Amino acid sequence: MKIISILLFAIASNLDNFAVAVSYGMKKIKIEIVSNLIISFISALGTFLSMYLGMIILKFINNKITNILGATILILIGIYFIADYFYKRDKETLVKYPEKADKDNSKVIDTKEAILLGIGLNINNLGTGIGACITGLNIYLTTFIVFISSFVFIVLGYILGNKLLSNLFGKISTLISGILIIILGLYELFI
Repeated sequence: MKIISILLFAIASNLDNFAVAVSYGMKKIKIEIVSNLIISFISALGTFLSMYLGMIILKFINNKITNILGATILILIGIYFIADYFYKRDKETLVKYPEKADKDNSKVIDTKEAILLGIGLNINNLGTGIGACITGLNIYLTTFIVFISSFVFIVLGYILGNKLLSNLFGKISTLISGILIIILGLYELFI
């Protein structure tokens, strides 16, 4: 059933959002509802646009190979995320130092900062949207679920913002995303 694939995709797409929110909670940097809605909207928009590009690509691909191609793209992106995790472990990233998005040091993520943060968090997800569309995920339902899950992950992450969870989850969110995307790709390949 495609709903499982959509949920896996939404979770993998929003793990960084969760990790950043955990760090913000720990550092007492507020993410107001409007800012959360902006970040979630940007996540959903990025998903929609990348999946729409996947729909265009589908017009030029034989139906027999679309699922294999989409699943392969997802698996390769998952492998890239895992490799990226090991390569960037010791480098500064938004997840590792999310307070850098709070440009004015106000301890509140305002509208402008939310837009920059949303774009930064969404860049990694563009390729996965193409692969998800090619495997046959519904563009509208997937976009909606990504929006809702982004909002919920940010709220939950902020609430659970404590040092232990932030340090543990923030360091491995890219690795977990990669593993989930590979699982999604394998699931789509064999189901």
